[in-house]
Amino acid sequence: MPPAVQASPAVQVSPAVQPAPAVHNAAAVPAAPAAKARAGSKPAARGKAPTLRHERTFKAQGVRFLAGVDEVGRGALAGPVSVGIAVVDLERQKPLAGVRDSKLLSPAERERLDPLVRRWSVASAVGHASAAEIDSLGIIAALRLAGTRAWGTILGAGILPEAVLLDGSHNWLSPAEQLSLFDQHVLEVGCEAPVHTKVKADMQCLSVAAASVIAKVERDRMMRELHVEYPDYGWDINKGYATAAHRNVLRAAGPTPYHRVSWRLLGGELQAADVPDGEEPYED
Repeated sequence: MPPAVQASPAVQVSPAVQPAPAVHNAAAVPAAPAAKARAGSKPAARGKAPTLRHERTFKAQGVRFLAGVDEVGRGALAGPVSVGIAVVDLERQKPLAGVRDSKLLSPAERERLDPLVRRWSVASAVGHASAAEIDSLGIIAALRLAGTRAWGTILGAGILPEAVLLDGSHNWLSPAEQLSLFDQHVLEVGCEAPVHTKVKADMQCLSVAAASVIAKVERDRMMRELHVEYPDYGWDINKGYATAAHRNVLRAAGPTPYHRVSWRLLGGELQAADVPDGEEPYED
């Protein structure tokens, strides 16, 4: 079995920001179902560029450092689920041109924007949870684990966001009120900042769109590396999602150690062929 995937070791931090104190340990909660969209669909029209307008409403609550959070890989059949965090300073942050939800950008655009987003953010990080961890924990708890790893990297850089803006309608990031025996062994420093969810935040809110870009770029690079080990599955192209070609190889050769075998990948109709809402339901 492949080793667990950890958070990215690098974190970008603005030199103008002073360190903040750390927070206490916490852990995960049970899984919940996600909405679905058809696999194989193309990116939607870009529409209006995301702004910091919604983020700045938190200034009235005394918030200065806000963390935009988004996930990538939730609906894939193989590879990790990844969570990006981009922290903004509501007192001084300027907009960053060209940033959109990662699904609306071409691979070349995302690669170009990735270093710009990391320099623009007060701090940024990406955390991952492996396919084996998804099988053991369930997708929602694995999302929390990946987010917790990214959060720990942000705290390790001396930045403590006072609020979190999370894409979607379900808060999968905050620690569980009661730990399971397994949670006590896998979770590190949990996110104890208030988490605010917003549907389509990745389309409307610049901090969340920025988080989606760095998470997508880092996960795509990981999938290209895994493709070298298992080239028949086409992960350099499909990034582990349920394309027809990917399903055909699964039927012929079976799953790899990087597939989420608890998803019953093959059984009549492929259950994960419908990619959960908010994910990458198209081939790059």
